Amino acid sequence: MKKSLLFAVILGALTFVVPSVDAKTSGATSVGEPQIRVQIGRARYRNRNRRMWVTTTTRIVGFGRHRYRETIRVTHYPNGRTTTQVIRRQRVRW
Repeated sequence: MKKSLLFAVILGALTFVVPSVDAKTSGATSVGEPQIRVQIGRARYRNRNRRMWVTTTTRIVGFGRHRYRETIRVTHYPNGRTTTQVIRRQRVRW
């Protein structure tokens, strides 16, 4: 019983391994197929990433014994600089 079960498992594993080996050998690229893609001209959306963008998040900060929930606006500029501005500060009771 154990031998027949082991034989079935090995046979099942070979059915999955053999086609994958054949697929690798038959999928070889020919000499005439290019392996890189060259695009001539300007990219359509090249300047899209040059804009500044704004994100609004909240964070919990502590001053002394008190905790506050701050709503902040972070502005990201195209040169990598960021500015942070506190919009609202609300005391949290903990």
